[in-house]
Amino acid sequence: MTRLWKVPGARLLTSPYALEEARRNCQDAEQRGRLEDLIRAVEVVRDPPLDRSLAALEPIPEKDRPILQAALTAHATHLVTGDRRAFGHLFGREVRGVRVLKPAAYLAGIAPESRG
Repeated sequence: MTRLWKVPGARLLTSPYALEEARRNCQDAEQRGRLEDLIRAVEVVRDPPLDRSLAALEPIPEKDRPILQAALTAHATHLVTGDRRAFGHLFGREVRGVRVLKPAAYLAGIAPESRG
Protein backbone atom coordinates (compact mmCIF):
# COMPACT_ATOMS: atom_id res chain seq x y z
CA MET A 1 0.00 0.00 0.00
CA THR A 2 2.72 2.44 -1.01
CA ARG A 3 0.07 4.78 -2.42
CA LEU A 4 -0.24 6.31 1.04
CA TRP A 5 3.30 7.64 0.66
CA LYS A 6 2.23 9.51 -2.49
CA VAL A 7 -0.69 11.45 -1.00
CA PRO A 8 0.10 15.16 -1.41
CA GLY A 9 0.32 16.94 1.92
CA ALA A 10 -0.09 13.78 4.00
CA ARG A 11 2.04 13.52 7.10
CA LEU A 12 2.66 9.84 7.81
CA LEU A 13 3.14 8.96 11.46
CA THR A 14 3.91 5.81 13.37
CA SER A 15 5.04 4.92 16.84
CA PRO A 16 7.93 2.71 17.95
CA TYR A 17 5.33 0.19 19.13
CA ALA A 18 3.58 0.07 15.74
CA LEU A 19 6.89 -0.03 13.93
CA GLU A 20 8.06 -3.01 15.94
CA GLU A 21 4.77 -4.79 15.21
CA ALA A 22 5.23 -4.12 11.48
CA ARG A 23 8.77 -5.50 11.62
CA ARG A 24 7.56 -8.66 13.39
CA ASN A 25 4.95 -9.17 10.67
CA CYS A 26 7.52 -9.14 7.86
CA GLN A 27 7.87 -12.63 6.40
CA ASP A 28 11.33 -12.34 4.88
CA ALA A 29 14.35 -10.13 4.25
CA GLU A 30 12.78 -8.61 1.13
CA GLN A 31 9.71 -7.42 3.08
CA ARG A 32 11.91 -6.10 5.88
CA GLY A 33 13.99 -4.18 3.32
CA ARG A 34 10.91 -2.61 1.75
CA LEU A 35 9.59 -1.67 5.18
CA GLU A 36 12.87 -0.01 6.14
CA ASP A 37 12.82 1.97 2.87
CA LEU A 38 9.26 3.17 3.55
CA ILE A 39 10.04 4.11 7.15
CA ARG A 40 12.48 6.76 5.95
CA ALA A 41 9.50 8.89 4.89
CA VAL A 42 7.53 8.37 8.10
CA GLU A 43 7.69 10.44 11.26
CA VAL A 44 8.13 8.24 14.33
CA VAL A 45 6.30 9.75 17.30
CA ARG A 46 6.88 8.76 20.90
CA ASP A 47 4.96 5.95 22.49
CA PRO A 48 2.57 7.71 24.89
CA PRO A 49 1.56 6.49 28.32
CA LEU A 50 -1.59 4.45 28.04
CA ASP A 51 -4.87 6.13 28.81
CA ARG A 52 -6.82 3.56 30.84
CA SER A 53 -10.11 5.32 30.04
CA LEU A 54 -9.64 4.33 26.41
CA ALA A 55 -10.36 0.69 27.30
CA ALA A 56 -13.75 1.64 28.65
CA LEU A 57 -14.53 3.82 25.63
CA GLU A 58 -13.64 1.35 22.89
CA PRO A 59 -13.30 -2.44 23.13
CA ILE A 60 -9.88 -2.85 21.54
CA PRO A 61 -7.53 -5.72 22.41
CA GLU A 62 -5.02 -4.59 25.00
CA LYS A 63 -2.06 -5.22 22.69
CA ASP A 64 -3.57 -2.86 20.09
CA ARG A 65 -4.52 0.03 22.37
CA PRO A 66 -1.07 1.65 22.05
CA ILE A 67 -1.71 2.07 18.31
CA LEU A 68 -4.85 4.15 18.85
CA GLN A 69 -3.31 5.94 21.82
CA ALA A 70 -0.31 7.05 19.73
CA ALA A 71 -2.64 8.43 17.03
CA LEU A 72 -4.61 10.33 19.66
CA THR A 73 -1.53 11.71 21.40
CA ALA A 74 0.05 12.78 18.09
CA HIS A 75 -3.20 14.60 17.16
CA ALA A 76 -3.47 12.56 13.98
CA THR A 77 -6.52 13.16 11.84
CA HIS A 78 -6.73 9.52 10.74
CA LEU A 79 -5.70 6.08 11.88
CA VAL A 80 -5.23 4.07 8.70
CA THR A 81 -5.06 0.35 9.38
CA GLY A 82 -5.91 -2.95 7.81
CA ASP A 83 -6.28 -4.67 11.18
CA ARG A 84 -9.93 -5.73 11.03
CA ARG A 85 -9.75 -7.87 14.13
CA ALA A 86 -8.71 -5.02 16.42
CA PHE A 87 -10.17 -1.99 14.65
CA GLY A 88 -12.85 -3.29 12.28
CA HIS A 89 -15.69 -2.16 14.54
CA LEU A 90 -14.24 1.37 14.35
CA PHE A 91 -13.85 1.59 10.56
CA GLY A 92 -15.55 4.74 9.36
CA ARG A 93 -15.95 6.09 12.90
CA GLU A 94 -14.20 8.84 14.76
CA VAL A 95 -12.62 8.25 18.17
CA ARG A 96 -11.74 11.42 20.07
CA GLY A 97 -11.11 13.28 16.83
CA VAL A 98 -9.25 10.51 14.97
CA ARG A 99 -11.12 8.86 12.07
CA VAL A 100 -10.34 5.15 11.73
CA LEU A 101 -10.22 3.90 8.14
CA LYS A 102 -8.96 1.02 6.03
CA PRO A 103 -6.24 2.15 3.61
CA ALA A 104 -8.55 1.80 0.58
CA ALA A 105 -11.26 3.87 2.25
CA TYR A 106 -8.76 6.57 3.13
CA LEU A 107 -7.43 6.70 -0.41
CA ALA A 108 -10.89 6.67 -1.95
CA GLY A 109 -12.37 9.32 0.33
CA ILE A 110 -9.49 11.58 1.15
CA ALA A 111 -7.07 11.36 -1.73
CA PRO A 112 -8.72 10.01 -4.88
CA GLU A 113 -5.98 11.59 -7.01
CA SER A 114 -3.43 9.23 -5.43
CA ARG A 115 -5.02 6.08 -6.88
CA GLY A 116 -3.17 4.22 -9.54
